[in-house]
Amino acid sequence: MLWTAFFPYFITKKWVVILHEVILSAGIDIGTSTTQLIFSRLTLENQAVSYMAPKIDIVDKEVVYRSPIYFTPLKSPTEIDAEAVKDIVRREYASGGMKPSDIQTGAVIITGETARKQNANEVLAALSDMAGDFVVATAGPDLESVLSARGAGADALSKQRRIPVANLDVGGGTSNIALYDTGVLKGACCLDIGGRLIKVADGQITYVYPKIQALANRHGIQISAGNRADPEVLLQICRLMANQLAQALHLTQADGEHKGLYTNAGKPLSPQPPVKAVTFSGGVADCVYQDVPGDVFRYGDIGVLLGRAIREDPDLSRVERLPALETIRATVVGAGTHATDVSGSTIRYDSSMLPVKNVPILKVSAEDEALLETLKASIAYQLPLHMPEGKIEQIAIAFAGEKRTSFAEVQALAAAIIESAKEVIDSRFPLIVVVENDVGKVLGNALNVMLRHEKPVICIDGIHTANGDYIDIGEPVAGGQVLPVVIKTLVFNS
Repeated sequence: MLWTAFFPYFITKKWVVILHEVILSAGIDIGTSTTQLIFSRLTLENQAVSYMAPKIDIVDKEVVYRSPIYFTPLKSPTEIDAEAVKDIVRREYASGGMKPSDIQTGAVIITGETARKQNANEVLAALSDMAGDFVVATAGPDLESVLSARGAGADALSKQRRIPVANLDVGGGTSNIALYDTGVLKGACCLDIGGRLIKVADGQITYVYPKIQALANRHGIQISAGNRADPEVLLQICRLMANQLAQALHLTQADGEHKGLYTNAGKPLSPQPPVKAVTFSGGVADCVYQDVPGDVFRYGDIGVLLGRAIREDPDLSRVERLPALETIRATVVGAGTHATDVSGSTIRYDSSMLPVKNVPILKVSAEDEALLETLKASIAYQLPLHMPEGKIEQIAIAFAGEKRTSFAEVQALAAAIIESAKEVIDSRFPLIVVVENDVGKVLGNALNVMLRHEKPVICIDGIHTANGDYIDIGEPVAGGQVLPVVIKTLVFNS
């Protein structure tokens, strides 16, 4: 950790202290097809009036090392080769000139089909122990859609252009889609469409994913493992897969096959707002943005052909194609950084439930917060993002809380939270609410009373968060007046 000199300056009759801290961050992404690692140098700046708690922002970020892209090592179709993954990480730490003790922050993310391998959690734990102090999360398919879209810059583009922008993260096993409108997440979905769902070696097909086999059969395309890998025949299948992506964006009418292609029987995007532009990320993205000459089976799969089919699809071509900030590295660029803060002093908490660590933020946007009905709908929609195996995980519900300060408004807000977060209420986890405005204590008291003091409640204020963040809440300090908070912000190249 490196601190530069600090100096005070005078603004609007308040002393402000500027401190620069440089820390190192690592990101590790273990995907369906590929595993990769990056190191970043992050500069944090503390701008706070001398008598206020620190407020730390990221003012600069620089990727200082990018690993080669490896095929994800597997022992079997259902098991990650944990030792081989650890060997990759050890080797890349050495190549990058890093030791685990050098790394203050970061993220290890297992994505795509790999997240469903039987030993995924064990691999995460092992990597966390050996690689440093990380946010450790197995990304479910919808959460992965959000992470990759932010890494590709689709959220920022939608805000800059003020139009709905969808990012399609087309990887080896799945295509993760997230839709943003003026910077606000409007929906996410995932389809079993990817470049390694048909594998090729020595001119022969060696594997066909069952859903893709069924899609080919229904359209009279005869393929199977052991057949010759005919580029023209396989391009026909890729065109069918590209058309399914267009259907997912409501750019053409969904057919009878479409529903069955969603990962884990997931739900499609809403047709509103209509998509006006797209970005592409994932391993197939570079083959979408440009023609790749030479051997179409150079990667041992149909990724090059799928990229071509997506680029040429007439329905996908009806909307603007915008350049992504990151393609194959969109997810791994989501390495984390710690921003330490303290809560406001108007808070409500159950000290027996503290500390809590690595709690993902479910953020209600300012737009959705405007009405109680849309606030409830936002919470209800986002809860499944935090249920990768169908069971609720610990979450923190966050929003600004600026426009509901009267007693009646706070009571109505508490009732809306309880109604929309039933899965959390019924779980073993405390109800955690994080607001920016200083209504934490009165809102926490209202929640506690409505829940008849039968559910632990932690309600803090003075904290700004975003979707994709994680929060640590420590034990009380300053005579119990405030709680130390660490926001672990997933840092994207945007």
